Amino acid sequence: MTYIKRGTAAFRKANIALFFGGFNTFAIMYSTQPLLPDFSREFHISPAVASLSLSLTTIALAVGMLLVGSVSEVRGRKPIMIFSLVAASVLAVLTAFVPDYRDLLILRVLQGIVLAGLPAVAMAYLSEEIEPSSLGIAMGLYISGNSVGGMSGRIIIGMLTDYYGWRVALGSIGLLSVLASLLFWYLLPASRNFRARTLDLAKLSKSLLSHLKDPGLLCLYSVGFALMGSFVTLYNYIGFQLIIPPYSLSQALVGWIFILYLTGTFSSAWLGRLADKYGRQKMLGIGVLIMASGAVVTLGGPLVLKILGIAVFTFGFFGGHSVASGWVGRRAQHDKAQASSLYLFFYYAGSSIGGTAGGAFWSAWGWDGVIGMILMFLLLALFLSRQLRSIPPLTSRLGAKLEPRKAQG
Repeated sequence: MTYIKRGTAAFRKANIALFFGGFNTFAIMYSTQPLLPDFSREFHISPAVASLSLSLTTIALAVGMLLVGSVSEVRGRKPIMIFSLVAASVLAVLTAFVPDYRDLLILRVLQGIVLAGLPAVAMAYLSEEIEPSSLGIAMGLYISGNSVGGMSGRIIIGMLTDYYGWRVALGSIGLLSVLASLLFWYLLPASRNFRARTLDLAKLSKSLLSHLKDPGLLCLYSVGFALMGSFVTLYNYIGFQLIIPPYSLSQALVGWIFILYLTGTFSSAWLGRLADKYGRQKMLGIGVLIMASGAVVTLGGPLVLKILGIAVFTFGFFGGHSVASGWVGRRAQHDKAQASSLYLFFYYAGSSIGGTAGGAFWSAWGWDGVIGMILMFLLLALFLSRQLRSIPPLTSRLGAKLEPRKAQG
Protein backbone atom coordinates (compact mmCIF):
# COMPACT_ATOMS: atom_id res chain seq x y z
CA MET A 1 0.00 0.00 0.00
CA THR A 2 1.38 3.40 -1.01
CA TYR A 3 -0.17 5.84 1.42
CA ILE A 4 -0.34 9.62 1.18
CA LYS A 5 1.79 10.82 4.07
CA ARG A 6 1.22 13.83 6.25
CA GLY A 7 3.44 16.79 5.33
CA THR A 8 3.62 15.97 1.62
CA ALA A 9 2.20 18.00 -1.28
CA ALA A 10 -0.21 15.14 -2.09
CA PHE A 11 -1.55 15.21 1.48
CA ARG A 12 -2.20 18.95 1.24
CA LYS A 13 -3.88 18.64 -2.18
CA ALA A 14 -6.08 15.76 -1.04
CA ASN A 15 -7.24 17.65 2.04
CA ILE A 16 -7.87 20.89 0.12
CA ALA A 17 -9.81 19.00 -2.57
CA LEU A 18 -11.98 17.13 -0.05
CA PHE A 19 -12.48 20.41 1.81
CA PHE A 20 -13.88 21.97 -1.38
CA GLY A 21 -15.90 18.83 -2.08
CA GLY A 22 -17.47 18.92 1.38
CA PHE A 23 -18.03 22.67 1.00
CA ASN A 24 -19.87 22.14 -2.28
CA THR A 25 -21.99 19.23 -1.07
CA PHE A 26 -23.22 20.88 2.09
CA ALA A 27 -23.72 24.34 0.61
CA ILE A 28 -26.11 22.77 -1.92
CA MET A 29 -27.77 20.28 0.40
CA TYR A 30 -28.69 22.79 3.10
CA SER A 31 -29.30 25.79 0.86
CA THR A 32 -33.05 25.65 1.53
CA GLN A 33 -32.80 25.39 5.33
CA PRO A 34 -32.74 29.17 6.00
CA LEU A 35 -35.62 29.55 3.52
CA LEU A 36 -38.16 27.41 5.39
CA PRO A 37 -40.04 30.41 6.83
CA ASP A 38 -40.05 32.03 3.35
CA PHE A 39 -41.45 28.88 1.73
CA SER A 40 -44.06 28.61 4.47
CA ARG A 41 -45.26 32.18 3.78
CA GLU A 42 -44.98 32.22 -0.03
CA PHE A 43 -46.48 28.80 -0.72
CA HIS A 44 -48.93 28.84 2.23
CA ILE A 45 -47.64 25.60 3.74
CA SER A 46 -46.92 24.45 7.30
CA PRO A 47 -43.39 24.42 8.77
CA ALA A 48 -43.34 20.61 8.57
CA VAL A 49 -44.21 20.68 4.84
CA ALA A 50 -41.66 23.43 4.22
CA SER A 51 -39.02 21.20 5.84
CA LEU A 52 -39.58 18.64 3.06
CA SER A 53 -37.37 20.77 0.81
CA LEU A 54 -34.53 19.54 3.01
CA SER A 55 -35.88 16.22 4.30
CA LEU A 56 -36.61 14.80 0.84
CA THR A 57 -33.12 15.75 -0.32
CA THR A 58 -31.44 14.01 2.58
CA ILE A 59 -33.53 10.83 2.36
CA ALA A 60 -32.87 10.63 -1.41
CA LEU A 61 -29.19 11.08 -0.66
CA ALA A 62 -29.32 8.38 2.02
CA VAL A 63 -30.84 5.83 -0.37
CA GLY A 64 -28.53 6.88 -3.20
CA MET A 65 -25.44 6.31 -1.08
CA LEU A 66 -26.28 2.65 -0.59
CA LEU A 67 -26.05 2.20 -4.36
CA VAL A 68 -23.22 4.63 -5.09
CA GLY A 69 -20.93 3.16 -2.45
CA SER A 70 -21.23 -0.25 -4.10
CA VAL A 71 -20.80 1.16 -7.62
CA SER A 72 -17.61 2.93 -6.55
CA GLU A 73 -16.12 -0.45 -5.61
CA VAL A 74 -16.31 -1.20 -9.35
CA ARG A 75 -15.94 2.18 -11.09
CA GLY A 76 -13.46 3.90 -8.78
CA ARG A 77 -13.58 6.71 -6.23
CA LYS A 78 -12.55 9.92 -8.02
CA PRO A 79 -14.80 9.62 -11.14
CA ILE A 80 -17.89 9.05 -8.98
CA MET A 81 -17.13 12.06 -6.80
CA ILE A 82 -16.50 14.36 -9.78
CA PHE A 83 -19.79 13.42 -11.47
CA SER A 84 -21.63 13.93 -8.20
CA LEU A 85 -20.36 17.46 -7.65
CA VAL A 86 -20.79 18.68 -11.24
CA ALA A 87 -24.32 17.29 -11.66
CA ALA A 88 -25.47 18.64 -8.29
CA SER A 89 -24.09 22.09 -9.14
CA VAL A 90 -26.04 22.23 -12.41
CA LEU A 91 -29.25 21.19 -10.63
CA ALA A 92 -28.61 23.85 -7.99
CA VAL A 93 -28.65 26.53 -10.69
CA LEU A 94 -31.92 25.16 -12.06
CA THR A 95 -33.69 25.44 -8.66
CA ALA A 96 -33.69 29.22 -9.11
CA PHE A 97 -36.18 28.89 -11.99
CA VAL A 98 -38.82 26.51 -10.60
CA PRO A 99 -42.44 27.73 -11.07
CA ASP A 100 -43.90 26.19 -7.89
CA TYR A 101 -43.09 24.29 -4.71
CA ARG A 102 -43.83 20.87 -6.21
CA ASP A 103 -41.21 21.39 -8.93
CA LEU A 104 -38.74 22.60 -6.33
CA LEU A 105 -39.22 19.37 -4.39
CA ILE A 106 -38.64 17.31 -7.56
CA LEU A 107 -35.33 19.05 -8.24
CA ARG A 108 -34.33 18.71 -4.60
CA VAL A 109 -34.93 14.94 -4.75
CA LEU A 110 -32.72 14.73 -7.88
CA GLN A 111 -30.06 16.77 -6.08
CA GLY A 112 -30.12 14.32 -3.19
CA ILE A 113 -29.59 11.38 -5.55
CA VAL A 114 -26.58 12.86 -7.38
CA LEU A 115 -25.08 14.41 -4.24
CA ALA A 116 -24.75 10.88 -2.84
CA GLY A 117 -21.56 10.36 -4.83
CA LEU A 118 -19.25 12.45 -2.67
CA PRO A 119 -20.19 11.57 0.94
CA ALA A 120 -20.62 7.89 0.02
CA VAL A 121 -17.09 7.67 -1.34
CA ALA A 122 -15.01 10.37 0.37
CA MET A 123 -14.50 8.50 3.65
CA ALA A 124 -13.52 5.34 1.79
CA TYR A 125 -11.06 7.33 -0.34
CA LEU A 126 -9.45 8.79 2.78
CA SER A 127 -9.34 5.41 4.54
CA GLU A 128 -7.60 3.83 1.52
CA GLU A 129 -5.21 6.62 0.57
CA ILE A 130 -4.18 8.38 3.80
CA GLU A 131 -1.66 6.77 6.15
CA PRO A 132 -3.55 5.29 9.15
CA SER A 133 -1.77 7.45 11.73
CA SER A 134 -3.03 10.63 10.00
CA LEU A 135 -6.55 9.46 9.20
CA GLY A 136 -8.11 11.24 12.18
CA ILE A 137 -6.81 14.67 11.18
CA ALA A 138 -7.62 14.09 7.48
CA MET A 139 -11.18 13.05 8.31
CA GLY A 140 -11.51 16.05 10.58
CA LEU A 141 -10.40 18.43 7.84
CA TYR A 142 -12.87 16.91 5.40
CA ILE A 143 -15.70 17.36 7.89
CA SER A 144 -14.46 20.92 8.46
CA GLY A 145 -15.19 21.53 4.78
CA ASN A 146 -18.68 20.20 5.40
CA SER A 147 -19.21 22.67 8.22
CA VAL A 148 -17.79 25.65 6.31
CA GLY A 149 -19.90 24.80 3.26
CA GLY A 150 -23.04 24.45 5.32
CA MET A 151 -22.29 27.69 7.15
CA SER A 152 -21.34 29.76 4.10
CA GLY A 153 -24.24 28.53 2.01
CA ARG A 154 -26.75 29.44 4.68
CA ILE A 155 -25.24 32.88 5.33
CA ILE A 156 -25.14 33.70 1.60
CA ILE A 157 -28.71 32.47 1.19
CA GLY A 158 -29.93 34.57 4.12
CA MET A 159 -28.28 37.78 2.95
CA LEU A 160 -29.21 37.47 -0.74
CA THR A 161 -32.79 36.51 0.11
CA ASP A 162 -33.25 39.71 2.10
CA TYR A 163 -32.11 41.86 -0.83
CA TYR A 164 -32.94 39.92 -4.00
CA GLY A 165 -35.26 37.04 -3.07
CA TRP A 166 -34.73 33.33 -2.60
CA ARG A 167 -34.45 32.53 -6.33
CA VAL A 168 -31.38 34.71 -6.81
CA ALA A 169 -29.95 33.25 -3.61
CA LEU A 170 -30.31 29.64 -4.79
CA GLY A 171 -28.91 30.44 -8.23
CA SER A 172 -25.86 32.10 -6.69
CA ILE A 173 -25.13 29.03 -4.59
CA GLY A 174 -25.32 26.94 -7.77
CA LEU A 175 -22.73 29.09 -9.58
CA LEU A 176 -20.40 29.04 -6.57
CA SER A 177 -20.73 25.25 -6.47
CA VAL A 178 -19.66 24.93 -10.11
CA LEU A 179 -16.39 26.67 -9.24
CA ALA A 180 -15.82 24.45 -6.19
CA SER A 181 -16.41 21.34 -8.35
CA LEU A 182 -13.71 22.39 -10.83
CA LEU A 183 -11.21 22.96 -8.01
CA PHE A 184 -11.98 19.53 -6.60
CA TRP A 185 -11.46 17.91 -10.03
CA TYR A 186 -8.08 19.60 -10.45
CA LEU A 187 -6.62 19.06 -6.98
CA LEU A 188 -7.67 15.56 -5.85
CA PRO A 189 -4.88 12.96 -6.32
CA ALA A 190 -5.88 9.83 -8.22
CA SER A 191 -6.49 6.67 -6.16
CA ARG A 192 -3.39 4.52 -5.77
CA ASN A 193 -4.67 1.84 -3.41
CA PHE A 194 -8.08 1.26 -5.01
CA ARG A 195 -8.53 -2.12 -6.71
CA ALA A 196 -11.55 -2.43 -9.00
CA ARG A 197 -13.73 -5.51 -8.84
CA THR A 198 -16.46 -6.91 -11.04
CA LEU A 199 -20.02 -6.02 -10.14
CA ASP A 200 -21.43 -8.94 -8.19
CA LEU A 201 -24.74 -7.94 -6.65
CA ALA A 202 -25.02 -11.10 -4.58
CA LYS A 203 -21.58 -10.57 -3.11
CA LEU A 204 -22.21 -6.88 -2.47
CA SER A 205 -25.49 -7.71 -0.73
CA LYS A 206 -23.71 -10.26 1.42
CA SER A 207 -21.06 -7.72 2.43
CA LEU A 208 -23.80 -5.18 3.17
CA LEU A 209 -25.43 -7.62 5.58
CA SER A 210 -22.08 -8.44 7.18
CA HIS A 211 -21.62 -4.75 8.07
CA LEU A 212 -25.08 -4.66 9.63
CA LYS A 213 -24.32 -7.80 11.65
CA ASP A 214 -21.24 -6.23 13.24
CA PRO A 215 -22.52 -4.83 16.58
CA GLY A 216 -19.80 -2.17 16.64
CA LEU A 217 -20.71 -0.79 13.23
CA LEU A 218 -24.43 -1.01 13.99
CA CYS A 219 -23.91 1.08 17.13
CA LEU A 220 -21.93 3.65 15.15
CA TYR A 221 -24.61 3.81 12.47
CA SER A 222 -27.28 4.42 15.10
CA VAL A 223 -25.15 7.10 16.76
CA GLY A 224 -24.95 8.87 13.39
CA PHE A 225 -28.76 8.70 13.11
CA ALA A 226 -29.25 10.28 16.53
CA LEU A 227 -26.57 12.96 16.14
CA MET A 228 -27.80 14.19 12.76
CA GLY A 229 -31.46 13.94 13.71
CA SER A 230 -30.90 16.28 16.63
CA PHE A 231 -28.61 18.65 14.75
CA VAL A 232 -30.89 19.24 11.75
CA THR A 233 -33.91 19.64 14.01
CA LEU A 234 -32.29 22.47 15.93
CA TYR A 235 -31.20 24.37 12.84
CA ASN A 236 -34.47 23.74 10.97
CA TYR A 237 -36.60 25.46 13.58
CA ILE A 238 -34.32 28.06 15.16
CA GLY A 239 -35.27 30.36 12.28
CA PHE A 240 -38.97 30.09 13.13
CA GLN A 241 -38.10 30.95 16.73
CA LEU A 242 -35.96 33.98 15.91
CA ILE A 243 -38.18 35.71 13.32
CA ILE A 244 -41.07 36.05 15.78
CA PRO A 245 -41.31 38.26 18.91
CA PRO A 246 -39.54 38.90 21.19
CA TYR A 247 -36.57 38.55 18.80
CA SER A 248 -38.11 39.57 15.43
CA LEU A 249 -34.84 39.14 13.53
CA SER A 250 -34.55 39.66 9.76
CA GLN A 251 -33.74 36.79 7.38
CA ALA A 252 -30.21 38.17 6.90
CA LEU A 253 -29.56 38.20 10.66
CA VAL A 254 -30.99 34.70 11.07
CA GLY A 255 -28.66 33.56 8.28
CA TRP A 256 -25.68 34.81 10.26
CA ILE A 257 -26.58 32.37 13.04
CA PHE A 258 -24.95 29.73 10.83
CA ILE A 259 -21.54 31.35 11.31
CA LEU A 260 -21.54 29.27 14.48
CA TYR A 261 -20.57 26.39 12.17
CA LEU A 262 -17.03 27.71 12.58
CA THR A 263 -16.98 26.07 15.98
CA GLY A 264 -17.46 22.77 14.16
CA THR A 265 -14.53 23.52 11.83
CA PHE A 266 -12.30 23.54 14.90
CA SER A 267 -13.91 20.76 16.93
CA SER A 268 -14.01 18.17 14.11
CA ALA A 269 -10.24 18.34 13.61
CA TRP A 270 -9.49 18.74 17.34
CA LEU A 271 -11.60 15.84 18.60
CA GLY A 272 -10.35 13.75 15.66
CA ARG A 273 -6.79 14.21 16.92
CA LEU A 274 -7.80 13.53 20.53
CA ALA A 275 -9.60 10.35 19.45
CA ASP A 276 -6.39 9.10 17.79
CA LYS A 277 -4.56 9.76 21.09
CA TYR A 278 -7.03 8.98 23.89
CA GLY A 279 -9.62 6.67 22.34
CA ARG A 280 -12.68 7.06 20.19
CA GLN A 281 -15.30 5.88 22.67
CA LYS A 282 -14.27 8.46 25.24
CA MET A 283 -14.25 11.37 22.77
CA LEU A 284 -17.55 10.31 21.22
CA GLY A 285 -19.29 10.38 24.61
CA ILE A 286 -17.81 13.79 25.37
CA GLY A 287 -19.10 15.14 22.06
CA VAL A 288 -22.65 13.95 22.84
CA LEU A 289 -22.59 15.50 26.32
CA ILE A 290 -21.40 18.82 24.88
CA MET A 291 -24.34 18.77 22.45
CA ALA A 292 -26.83 18.10 25.24
CA SER A 293 -25.49 20.94 27.39
CA GLY A 294 -25.72 23.36 24.47
CA ALA A 295 -29.31 22.31 23.71
CA VAL A 296 -30.35 22.99 27.32
CA VAL A 297 -28.74 26.45 27.27
CA THR A 298 -30.90 27.47 24.27
CA LEU A 299 -33.96 27.21 26.53
CA GLY A 300 -32.89 30.48 28.13
CA GLY A 301 -34.85 33.55 27.09
CA PRO A 302 -32.13 36.09 26.24
CA LEU A 303 -30.86 35.99 22.66
CA VAL A 304 -27.25 35.79 23.83
CA LEU A 305 -27.99 32.53 25.68
CA LYS A 306 -29.61 31.00 22.61
CA ILE A 307 -26.58 31.89 20.49
CA LEU A 308 -24.18 30.55 23.12
CA GLY A 309 -26.17 27.32 23.37
CA ILE A 310 -26.22 26.85 19.59
CA ALA A 311 -22.45 27.40 19.46
CA VAL A 312 -21.80 24.78 22.14
CA PHE A 313 -24.25 22.37 20.51
CA THR A 314 -22.57 22.78 17.09
CA PHE A 315 -19.11 22.32 18.58
CA GLY A 316 -20.14 19.00 20.11
CA PHE A 317 -21.95 17.77 17.01
CA PHE A 318 -19.10 18.16 14.54
CA GLY A 319 -16.62 16.71 17.00
CA GLY A 320 -18.81 13.67 17.68
CA HIS A 321 -19.55 13.13 13.99
CA SER A 322 -15.85 13.32 13.13
CA VAL A 323 -15.04 10.62 15.69
CA ALA A 324 -17.92 8.31 14.73
CA SER A 325 -17.38 8.54 10.96
CA GLY A 326 -13.63 8.02 11.27
CA TRP A 327 -14.25 5.01 13.51
CA VAL A 328 -16.39 3.38 10.80
CA GLY A 329 -13.48 3.61 8.35
CA ARG A 330 -11.12 2.01 10.86
CA ARG A 331 -13.46 -0.78 11.98
CA ALA A 332 -14.68 -1.91 8.53
CA GLN A 333 -12.23 -4.48 7.20
CA HIS A 334 -13.71 -4.83 3.69
CA ASP A 335 -15.86 -2.81 1.28
CA LYS A 336 -15.06 0.40 3.14
CA ALA A 337 -17.12 2.59 0.79
CA GLN A 338 -20.13 0.42 1.46
CA ALA A 339 -19.56 0.59 5.22
CA SER A 340 -19.27 4.38 5.01
CA SER A 341 -22.41 4.52 2.87
CA LEU A 342 -24.34 2.63 5.53
CA TYR A 343 -23.17 5.06 8.20
CA LEU A 344 -24.31 7.98 6.07
CA PHE A 345 -27.58 6.25 5.22
CA PHE A 346 -28.44 6.16 8.92
CA TYR A 347 -27.00 9.67 9.36
CA TYR A 348 -29.20 11.27 6.69
CA ALA A 349 -32.20 9.14 7.60
CA GLY A 350 -31.87 10.78 11.01
CA SER A 351 -31.82 14.17 9.27
CA SER A 352 -35.00 13.42 7.32
CA ILE A 353 -36.95 11.85 10.19
CA GLY A 354 -35.79 14.20 12.90
CA GLY A 355 -35.99 17.31 10.73
CA THR A 356 -39.59 16.66 9.74
CA ALA A 357 -40.77 15.32 13.11
CA GLY A 358 -39.38 18.44 14.73
CA GLY A 359 -42.05 20.41 12.90
CA ALA A 360 -44.76 18.57 14.81
CA PHE A 361 -42.99 19.27 18.12
CA TRP A 362 -42.63 22.95 17.15
CA SER A 363 -46.30 23.28 16.23
CA ALA A 364 -47.43 21.55 19.45
CA TRP A 365 -45.02 22.85 22.10
CA GLY A 366 -42.81 25.50 20.52
CA TRP A 367 -39.08 25.64 21.20
CA ASP A 368 -39.39 23.65 24.43
CA GLY A 369 -40.85 20.77 22.42
CA VAL A 370 -38.05 20.94 19.85
CA ILE A 371 -35.38 20.75 22.56
CA GLY A 372 -37.24 17.92 24.31
CA MET A 373 -37.13 15.87 21.11
CA ILE A 374 -33.44 16.67 20.62
CA LEU A 375 -32.58 15.50 24.13
CA MET A 376 -34.32 12.18 23.49
CA PHE A 377 -32.12 11.66 20.43
CA LEU A 378 -28.99 12.56 22.39
CA LEU A 379 -29.88 10.21 25.24
CA LEU A 380 -29.99 7.40 22.68
CA ALA A 381 -26.60 8.48 21.27
CA LEU A 382 -25.04 8.55 24.74
CA PHE A 383 -26.37 5.08 25.55
CA LEU A 384 -24.96 3.70 22.30
CA SER A 385 -21.58 5.34 22.86
CA ARG A 386 -21.41 3.61 26.25
CA GLN A 387 -22.32 0.29 24.62
CA LEU A 388 -19.32 0.61 22.30
CA ARG A 389 -17.06 0.23 25.34
CA SER A 390 -18.18 -3.38 25.81
CA ILE A 391 -17.76 -4.37 22.14
CA PRO A 392 -14.31 -5.91 21.56
CA PRO A 393 -12.05 -4.94 18.64
CA LEU A 394 -12.30 -7.02 15.48
CA THR A 395 -9.76 -9.80 15.14
CA SER A 396 -8.38 -11.72 12.24
CA ARG A 397 -8.57 -15.48 11.91
CA LEU A 398 -5.10 -15.67 13.43
CA GLY A 399 -6.23 -13.70 16.44
CA ALA A 400 -4.37 -10.49 15.67
CA LYS A 401 -6.28 -7.33 16.54
CA LEU A 402 -7.30 -5.38 13.47
CA GLU A 403 -8.62 -2.39 15.38
CA PRO A 404 -6.48 -0.53 17.94
CA ARG A 405 -7.53 -1.24 21.51
CA LYS A 406 -7.49 2.43 22.46
CA ALA A 407 -10.23 2.99 19.89
CA GLN A 408 -12.50 1.32 22.39
CA GLY A 409 -11.63 3.92 25.00
